[in-house]
Amino acid sequence: MKKSIAFTYAFIAAFGALVVGLNMGGISGAIDIIEAEFSLDALTKGFVTGALMVGCLFGALLGGRLSDKYGRKLMLIISAVLLGLSAGGCGFLSHSASALVIYRFIGGLGVGVLSAVIPTYITEISPAELRGTFVSFYQLFVVVGILVAYCANLFFSSYEMNWHLMLGLPLAFAILDIVLLLFLPESPIWLEQKGQKCEREKVAFKELFKGRMGYVVFLGSMLAFFQQITGINVVVNYAPSILGKLGIADSDPLLQTVFIGVANLIFTVIALWLVDKFGRKTLLVCGCFGCTVSLAYLTYAYSIADPSSIGVLAAILAYIGFFALSLSPLMFVVTSEMYPSRVRGTAMAFSTGISWACAFLVVQFYPWMESTLGTNVAFGIFAALCLAAGLFIWFLIPETKGKSLEAIEKELKLR
Repeated sequence: MKKSIAFTYAFIAAFGALVVGLNMGGISGAIDIIEAEFSLDALTKGFVTGALMVGCLFGALLGGRLSDKYGRKLMLIISAVLLGLSAGGCGFLSHSASALVIYRFIGGLGVGVLSAVIPTYITEISPAELRGTFVSFYQLFVVVGILVAYCANLFFSSYEMNWHLMLGLPLAFAILDIVLLLFLPESPIWLEQKGQKCEREKVAFKELFKGRMGYVVFLGSMLAFFQQITGINVVVNYAPSILGKLGIADSDPLLQTVFIGVANLIFTVIALWLVDKFGRKTLLVCGCFGCTVSLAYLTYAYSIADPSSIGVLAAILAYIGFFALSLSPLMFVVTSEMYPSRVRGTAMAFSTGISWACAFLVVQFYPWMESTLGTNVAFGIFAALCLAAGLFIWFLIPETKGKSLEAIEKELKLR
């Protein structure tokens, strides 16, 4: 496949991730307003926010498996429809916390499918020398969506229907995504395997946990675990609350989240430039250690009586930057490269499901951690986990840059 054509198809496939980012960023501006309107306690607030991640878990587990059976394209279209239904429901049909939970769960199903299938599809259409960049388009569109959501949150905050508009915005982009996906061809690797299905044995789920395959799935699953358990969705979903606790006069937490979104986008673009120039492993290790230092400073800052607002904002931006250069895009790149083609959809579904399960746990319980343990303890836990992630990657994750998918399978002794 020509590079220009592969670029176009990767771009179209990854566009759905923009809707993912809109859902993740939109709730950050809406949740405090929703909390006040419905008088939510800490755990209920966490569940309204985390319902999306619960849906993501089920969507990822089902989506990858179904994409192996019915095709990548069909599952991408179905996910876009689910996201459209969710945005319409959250924005214009929800008048209680329970309704929001239901509609955000539906949206999570769509997000989960996308998060498993987009990297799989792009991996299968990309030339080896550009595969890292193209797969990273997924995360690029996520952070673009988050930034658009942050800007929309600031804009809509003065409107009477503020949180409804914040959560309803993804509807327009979901409709556009459906239109674009109609022009997307099916993955040639999936079509080839579909044509040979009579000659192949059906992949059993338990096969993912046996022998050498089990070891590779363990590596990918641990990457997925560390991507979310290290706290990124706390910053994405609760940024206004975290920044607002500083109590700085004349500061606007919603405006400061826009700065976070801009930093996230800038460093994600840098990651796209670096991912096929430097090794995946180098970026992952450096990013994890940078996140550790940033979170360690936040632990210190929230442990003293009068933390520096500039220092806290700088540390959050640094954390976002290091994460955007490493675990944010490269978890999807490395796992999709390590998994062999015949089980890629199913294996990606499993590891992505773990990622979303961890995202739910962090988002659900952060308000409780903050109110009972303190912001400093929460950030200290995330710092320790980032350090553990860096050490795990340093010692165990293989380098996959610039290698064909067949060569990676042979190196991992899967052939």
